[in-house]
Amino acid sequence: MIRVAILGAAHPHVAYALDEVAARPDCTLIAAAESDPAMRAQYLRGLGDTPVYDEPAELLHAHEVDVALVAGVYSRRADAVSAALSAGAHVIADKPLCTTLTDLDRIERLASETGRHVSVVFEKRFYPATLAARSLLADGVLGQLALVASTGPHKLNLPSRPDWFLRRETYGGIAGDLPVHDIDLVLALSGAAHGTVSAFTGNARHAEHPHFDDHVAVLLSAGDVTATIDASWLGPQAAAVHGHYRMRLTGSAGTAELDWAYDTLSVETHERPRHQVALPRGRRPAAYFFDAIAAGAEPEITTAQSLLATRVALLAQDSADHGGAQRAW
Repeated sequence: MIRVAILGAAHPHVAYALDEVAARPDCTLIAAAESDPAMRAQYLRGLGDTPVYDEPAELLHAHEVDVALVAGVYSRRADAVSAALSAGAHVIADKPLCTTLTDLDRIERLASETGRHVSVVFEKRFYPATLAARSLLADGVLGQLALVASTGPHKLNLPSRPDWFLRRETYGGIAGDLPVHDIDLVLALSGAAHGTVSAFTGNARHAEHPHFDDHVAVLLSAGDVTATIDASWLGPQAAAVHGHYRMRLTGSAGTAELDWAYDTLSVETHERPRHQVALPRGRRPAAYFFDAIAAGAEPEITTAQSLLATRVALLAQDSADHGGAQRAW
């Protein structure tokens, strides 16, 4: 039986763990930790007799944990991840994994020393349109991938945002948060092990949230692939979806446009005009991780991949903090 604990519950993505435990006979939720009463009430209601602690350290002292899901306040996540690794648990984390490069280095060291897995749930990998697009690339339909362009507007829903979310010291910066999904996909699709990144951030609604940048533009070089990624908290509040997330893949033989919000994949090549591609069934966001742990295998989103995507995103934030200076990775 896989013993699962939640270390921090500041985001709806706590459901990654709760949904897997509910869906799997080989998992049990043994405890949770969250100090904020409002977040406990919002994200941990309905746990029944499952004990809830104020701090991860208390929980880890009281229980043997196989897998810890980390989804707390962003600036606290590194400490929770580190505590879980030191206690011998594997870690599955909501993004961002952490908010500073120093914290990332600490996590990388502990993961190496303990031999535990650290995996960030980059759920866009498992959306139907993504699975279909990766098949097209593998089959050579698009030829050699050259360019990626993605956009990720999100609704801010300002009245419901907690104070910690709107402060840099606890949020960590937009470049380290929103673009990391698409950074991970660029790295996965390109297979690149080195490149450069630069970014610019801004605050278009300064009067509403003076200490919170609400948009970012990233330029990422990943081997032979160049990507432009924009992400924001400027999604129109009247929009039908929380965010109209899209990505365009341009290859030597064709182009594919993924529309995740509306679950479509449009393709056109030198031989065939624009058409819709049939999509496979998607996968639950965290199933890959628990499948691997149950089998004694490395998760599909590996520790190395999770750390690298996080590092590139944090380097993008560092670039933005220094006028868009290019950073090598």
